Amino acid sequence: MGKDLKGKELGVGISQEKNGLYSARFVDRFGKRQHKRFKKLQECRQWIAEAQFLDEHCDLNVPNDMIVDAWFEYWIDLKKKMVRPNTSRNYTERYQRNIKPVIGNMKLVDVKPIHCQKIMNDMADEGYKTTTIYQTRIALYNMLEFAKENDVITNNPCKKSVKSDIGKESEKKEALTIETQRKFLEYATGNSYEDQFRFILQTGLRTGELVGLRWEDIDFKNKKMKITRTMEYRYSVGEWKVGPPKSKSGIRTVPLTDEAIAILKRQKEKHKDISVIPIEWVNQVFLCKRLGTPVKNSTYDTALFKICDKAGIKHFSMHVLRHTFATRCIEAGMKPKTLQMLLGHSNIGITMNLYVHTTEEEKLKEIELVAEALKVI
Repeated sequence: MGKDLKGKELGVGISQEKNGLYSARFVDRFGKRQHKRFKKLQECRQWIAEAQFLDEHCDLNVPNDMIVDAWFEYWIDLKKKMVRPNTSRNYTERYQRNIKPVIGNMKLVDVKPIHCQKIMNDMADEGYKTTTIYQTRIALYNMLEFAKENDVITNNPCKKSVKSDIGKESEKKEALTIETQRKFLEYATGNSYEDQFRFILQTGLRTGELVGLRWEDIDFKNKKMKITRTMEYRYSVGEWKVGPPKSKSGIRTVPLTDEAIAILKRQKEKHKDISVIPIEWVNQVFLCKRLGTPVKNSTYDTALFKICDKAGIKHFSMHVLRHTFATRCIEAGMKPKTLQMLLGHSNIGITMNLYVHTTEEEKLKEIELVAEALKVI
């Protein structure tokens, strides 16, 4: 059982070195010592768990002339057992759309860095955003790294020299200003999904977490709720997919404001007006009044756009409501660490870099606070 520098046990095969890096070691079924270092403990734990799983379940017998298409199918089949459905679906989409056309028919051993870079360059030429190109690079790197780790290829051709920071700059998702938020809520009044929009602004839930919320998750007495799952409607298969939150940190308890409690009580009353609720959905908090079933994730965005058009404001997605919740919390003086826990982020960097936005009003307010100190006579 390894320990960190403070003496805390980290788990079998994991330890912290004097330089602060976390070290993971284990011996595979062939007696070969596997060892890797990481800056973050979470990454270290994930690597050793996946590596040991693959060592136990993987039975590689790969011919030297295997083409990339065949290797991808082999790799993604294993990945599906280890990652969230969303992740494997994204890997597959990026491979089919962007990687396969360039190297799909090549021998795995013949792939070079120049071929990897061509994938990225072609995407940039086709107008893809930088974030999508980066996601493609992650899929490509992981697929080839798995081949390297299992001695199918000697080196991973998707090296640091393969650049993905090209393409169209992604539009930054800004939080709503207080004025825009008020205008949005004014025009959302009376909408079928008004309560859902207001609930996210009060709790910061992801859309899938909102959809998956059940009455058994709500503790009215202690004014809190448990977030333990997420739901998404898959149009490709015509069914709901239920799973855990985005990460382990996503499983959390969220305190409820008085307004959030009021919204939940309204939902209780609204359920009485639904003529028929299918038995599998009787415990769901937010349901479609007409069908008695959960509202599909994309339906919320469609409704948002219509409200934006009526209000004369720029279109935004459901996720922007989550951004707005985070920004209002910081503006009110909430500690970033507390906000991290409420949002269910695995590290505080995600909270600060992606979800907390400084509005123009805040910039003006902050500069006015230091205006006197900035004066030099």
